[in-house]
Amino acid sequence: MKAVIQNEFGNSDVLLYTEVELPKIHEKEVLIKTEYTSVNYADIKQRMGNKGAGDFPLTLGLDVAGTIEEVSGDSPFSKGDRVIAFPKAGSYAEYVVANEQLVFKIPDSLSFKQVATAPTVSILAYILIHEIGQVKKTDTIVIHSAAGGVGSMLVQLAKLAGVKKIIGTVGNLNKEDYVKNLGADVVCTYETFVEEILKLTGNLGANVIFDSVAGEVTSKSLECLALYGTLVQFGNSSGKPGNFKTSDVHSSCRNIKGFSLGTTRKHDPARLAGVAEKVLELFASEKITLPIARVFDLEEAAQAHKLIESRNYEGKILIKV
Repeated sequence: MKAVIQNEFGNSDVLLYTEVELPKIHEKEVLIKTEYTSVNYADIKQRMGNKGAGDFPLTLGLDVAGTIEEVSGDSPFSKGDRVIAFPKAGSYAEYVVANEQLVFKIPDSLSFKQVATAPTVSILAYILIHEIGQVKKTDTIVIHSAAGGVGSMLVQLAKLAGVKKIIGTVGNLNKEDYVKNLGADVVCTYETFVEEILKLTGNLGANVIFDSVAGEVTSKSLECLALYGTLVQFGNSSGKPGNFKTSDVHSSCRNIKGFSLGTTRKHDPARLAGVAEKVLELFASEKITLPIARVFDLEEAAQAHKLIESRNYEGKILIKV
């Protein structure tokens, strides 16, 4: 089968479109014929070696939308089932293997293309809003990187939950209309968000801040986080650690919560089935949607990575396999 692999860490040039062996399934696993996979910022970090050691040859990719090709033993799935999944060894490939606990059937009304935007970013965003952030209707919330995949979904889910004030941050205000159309009330840049949030809230600050950027954005976020507020930290796209002191939280009764979908897939996969079902229902009922920035062919994976790294896009980038 065709796949994109890499034999070393590096820039997008290390991505190699080539022929590899078809993977074999074991007990409680399924083989899926890939229709689409999405490109996530985590792929960039893994390609460059920023997520730890690599077992080469390495295939990137977190999720797929496709059709079950083969099942093992007494499986809850059948050949021909349309599914989304988190495969065990990358998704930039014509066929992938996934653990049954990380495979979810999709409604007939949803196209593979549209549902391919969903797995990583929408399941993550739903957990962040409802379980980690525990956002309330009366809250003022801040969503950093609001024009990205997870940010786009957080804005929509917050709007759907009836959140009073949704503030999105972006690197460039040419993304303002896009973020407002998703449901944000205010859009500002990373340079100005602290003063704008304090002004908007009468110096009280935001109740919940969602931070996938880290670095300086984390410390700035604490400058405008309300008493009893929550900073939800779920990434570091800046490539720099975010720092805080214990005195930033105890006297102000604020808290910092961390969450990783990757860790949860590995250590608590059963937690995801209920969330996947809710998210797919929201997609099927058109209550949420994720704009597609661009679709690349599998052999164009390197170009997809370059677009992600440029940050000059809105919504999700997909690969058609």
